[in-house]
Amino acid sequence: MPFKKNAFAFGDLTDKRLVDRHLDRLDTHGVSRRDFLALASAGVAAGAAAGLLGSPSVAVAAPSGKLAYLAWTSRVEFMVQASKATQAAAQAFGLGYSYLDGQVDSQRQLNQAEEQFNIGANALILHAPDGSAVKRIAQLAEQNKAYFSNVWATLPWFTPFDASEYYALYAVPEEFSAHRAVTEVLLKTVTERFGGGKILGVTGVPGFSTDSIRSRGRDEAFKAFPKTQLVDQLPGLFNREDSLKATQALLARHSDVVGVVAQNDDVAQGVIAALRNAGLRAGEDVLVVGADGTAEGARAIKSGVQLATSANCPAFQAGFFTAYLHDVLNGWKPRASERMLNWRSVTTTRENVDVYIKRYVDNGDVLPFDYRKMSKIAHPTDWDPQGEITPLDIDVEWAGLPKPEGWAYPKPYLEAKNNGEWEIVKAEYKAHYKIPFFGPSPNA
Repeated sequence: MPFKKNAFAFGDLTDKRLVDRHLDRLDTHGVSRRDFLALASAGVAAGAAAGLLGSPSVAVAAPSGKLAYLAWTSRVEFMVQASKATQAAAQAFGLGYSYLDGQVDSQRQLNQAEEQFNIGANALILHAPDGSAVKRIAQLAEQNKAYFSNVWATLPWFTPFDASEYYALYAVPEEFSAHRAVTEVLLKTVTERFGGGKILGVTGVPGFSTDSIRSRGRDEAFKAFPKTQLVDQLPGLFNREDSLKATQALLARHSDVVGVVAQNDDVAQGVIAALRNAGLRAGEDVLVVGADGTAEGARAIKSGVQLATSANCPAFQAGFFTAYLHDVLNGWKPRASERMLNWRSVTTTRENVDVYIKRYVDNGDVLPFDYRKMSKIAHPTDWDPQGEITPLDIDVEWAGLPKPEGWAYPKPYLEAKNNGEWEIVKAEYKAHYKIPFFGPSPNA
């Protein structure tokens, strides 16, 4: 351990001003004074010291491995919730944990990844604003013999097979069908309630692969609802403030809309605020749908101001990625069909949101998943993903996006699809899925 310090190395931690100066130097958000003191007094302040000495993190040290979660921003609720759950999952596996805020800067994330590898992180989850740093981080992972996983934004057509075994996993929700489904809920309700009408889109980050696939799913939904029309769209950059501004601009162009498809739940919150400012009632005058299943999205559905979301669930991402990385760190070798995966989002409306809120939002100290049971190492015979997992089809994931010159399907990927492994993996994960994603926590 490069930073062997006790709590007193930080000075007098009863001095509020001194603690505040330490916190000011931590390059992340959401770290309370209480959390910092708990880390220091528990003798795990080495990770915090790393942050103070130039490695921005909220860290907990453990001897069996170190996991870093590189989020692209703390302005998006999903990532804040995912970090809290990833820390809980890491603790379940005895892994040290660091959360880093990339501040919507891929170069910053690349630097953070290099720093984390340098101070001993051997497992990394990248949640990036775009795919520009993916290839280089994969190279750094190989050089440091550390395992790297990537969720959502990536370089289209760049796969783990194009790097090394240390680029262990690329996984995302099956976004095309998920966003099509929530859009269908909106269009069906708009048609029934208003006889159809004009719909707006507030999208995410232009060029972001997830934004592209969600837009394709959204657009596909309109084919079955001819009395509705997508009349305009602007990017909300996946956050509330920019989405509020985008919605205000769209409403200035179109005063007679009846629905908005938001590209995530933070975007939906910005849309709802803009509608309120314009004197329109979300849920009554204009219907709004989102994606991701954040706490605020679920509460908005419960209150009636948001119609639906796709429950990707921050805690599921946290548990699934942490268990996967724990397993490869401990010798598990994933098959080709397990290195690119989808999980299924569940369309969430007022009909089923109470179940979601009880388990994932207002759950107090009850963990929503049995994180250790997600592990094939910890539970070799009765492991349970606790969600629907399937191999990822890259032709669906990146449809419509240009392929690099000379690109060819990775040989292991093709072999897995053609030799039966793909279907074997799909059936195996289905057979092991016992604890329902929409149901009570196994820890309740």
